[in-house]
Amino acid sequence: MNQAHTLPDPDTLAPDALPQLLKAAGDSLRLDILRVMKRDSFGVLELCQLLDAKQSGMSHHLKVLTNAGLLAPRREGNSIFYRRAYLAPDNPLQALQQQLFATLDREPLPAALSERLKALRGERALASQHFFADNAHKFRAQQDLIASYPVYAEQVGQLLANTPLPDNHLALEVGPGEGEFLPVLARRFKHLVALDNAPIMLERAQALAAERGLSNVEFIGGDTRALKAHKVLADCIVVNMVLHHTPSPADIFQDLSAALVRGGALLVTDLCRHEQTWAREACGDLWQGFEPDDLSRWAFDAGLSEGQSVYFALRNGFQIQLRQFFKSVNPLQP
Repeated sequence: MNQAHTLPDPDTLAPDALPQLLKAAGDSLRLDILRVMKRDSFGVLELCQLLDAKQSGMSHHLKVLTNAGLLAPRREGNSIFYRRAYLAPDNPLQALQQQLFATLDREPLPAALSERLKALRGERALASQHFFADNAHKFRAQQDLIASYPVYAEQVGQLLANTPLPDNHLALEVGPGEGEFLPVLARRFKHLVALDNAPIMLERAQALAAERGLSNVEFIGGDTRALKAHKVLADCIVVNMVLHHTPSPADIFQDLSAALVRGGALLVTDLCRHEQTWAREACGDLWQGFEPDDLSRWAFDAGLSEGQSVYFALRNGFQIQLRQFFKSVNPLQP
């Protein structure tokens, strides 16, 4: 999704670049488009639904914003999704662009738009749940198409072992799948929470936990928004190959940051950006992996700092990124 959108070098900056940016920002609908993209990306039809606009008009506005360096397009399967662009730090328009975004982000979305955005994300989440409900019997085969648990298990285990934590009281795994990583976590932590919004997958994880005699695991049905109600506050959170199935990965980072203790760690394993469009239909992927900067930016926005990063390629052409993030121990810092 996110990839730096760069204009020419300062010495060769097009003379109309500044007028284009200012013109693009001089329209209320275009400003609303930028507002809803604070932590997400959307296709043309989704934006039409959100902003009650015709497709032809929306396509025009997106073109204007893209040409001005305020949006960047990204192909996801047969669809094109748009997200905010981020100019390089040495670009003379970078400060103006970032100030525009910051100003927009200080204004809350209108109530009606917020409701439509919530409904759209609900539709995305429901589509993902239906996929797993309909294809749970093929879960392992689908995993094997890209990256099954054994492919990255050792690396995730090593990263966990090398992660300094404030305590070993509680760990959370989001989207445990069939529960294969639960025994690793259960050995290190006194208590363990497994969260999944697909009931059939949660049942499989529960069955494995019972088979392995794991008595310190609590299973919660729901997405990351449920963590607040359950008052989960973890020393470590693990998210293995889940983000590319979620409607709004940036919101996941916000929810998980709130569920971490000060000094706690978030470990994320996911695909790097790829162009294998078949994965969307075959594996229920909502996103074709992520640029490393995607995760870095979402983590920073959620008040997390970056730790170690591990990248490794697979024989089938996919690449996996293992990322480590920390919540500041200083309550005065984000």
